[in-house]
Amino acid sequence: MTIMKKAKRSILFIEGAIPPSLIADDIAKHSTKTDIGAHSIFLGQVRSDELAEGTVRAIDYSCYPEMSEEVMHDMREEVIPKYQLNCLHIYHSLGVVEAGQICLFVFTSSKHRKNAMDACTELVERIKKDVPIWGKEIFTDEHYQWKINT
Repeated sequence: MTIMKKAKRSILFIEGAIPPSLIADDIAKHSTKTDIGAHSIFLGQVRSDELAEGTVRAIDYSCYPEMSEEVMHDMREEVIPKYQLNCLHIYHSLGVVEAGQICLFVFTSSKHRKNAMDACTELVERIKKDVPIWGKEIFTDEHYQWKINT
């Protein structure tokens, strides 16, 4: 697993699937923070969709790193004060992620659950809509097509 970290941004691009151990470690690190009353977590997982073109086996994610990091950094800077977050972490996969594996992990922490939950929801929607990350669906017969976010 290769992790590409942008300093001081708490945004990570990870080569391949996001391992459950990374998610567990991130959650565990927050158990000593007594000013947090709520966490909200979103895990995006690759589906094995049955489409007219065939069955999706994996998605190959790519992005324009500098632009993607900048857009996510700007979102982070807007969302933290808007929802009074104590912590915010975003992990997104790059490269091939097999069906059933995690490709997006958004983790928000706040004093109150509504803030954590609303921030997490907003971030997921904005990531899907605004961040230049592309997914190529790879089918079981190895042909592919570009994924359209919905």
